[in-house]
Amino acid sequence: MADTKTGNRFEASGQGSRTASRDGAGETRGARVEAANRGRTTISDDVVQKIAGMAARDVPGVHALGGGMARTFGAMRDRVPGTSRSAARGVSAEVGDIQTALDLELVVEYGYPIADLSRSVRENVISAVERMTGLEVVEVNIAVDDVKLPDEPDEEEEQGRTRLQ
Repeated sequence: MADTKTGNRFEASGQGSRTASRDGAGETRGARVEAANRGRTTISDDVVQKIAGMAARDVPGVHALGGGMARTFGAMRDRVPGTSRSAARGVSAEVGDIQTALDLELVVEYGYPIADLSRSVRENVISAVERMTGLEVVEVNIAVDDVKLPDEPDEEEEQGRTRLQ
């Protein structure tokens, strides 16, 4: 490296050069590298699953996410001190470098048209995931596993009851 009067000179092939002065200020020569191109960001499947789960739960008419067994085990796990509800329950994601695909298992409340509800969930999930991650959502597959009837107790409530015999 060559010393200059104002500081040291750093060169990267094809990206111009930058001279750093003693006070930290510098001048750029040639092409400037965008900050976004100076590293790699990876987003885990769990992050996308949580975002999608929260977005799906925000849609009126979605009672819960997850199939029957997932909800049962989740309700038992939620009762263990120190644990919290999983926002990703009932959501699976396959995340690539620039795209993601999602599968959701829903329990809908009785009275909501399933086709309209699915469309709303799909739109809300796509919007949230693309806005927060920058990934392109290529598909959101929805499986409706159950309907919550008005007179049925929640499974979480049932788990909290003890039976006397």
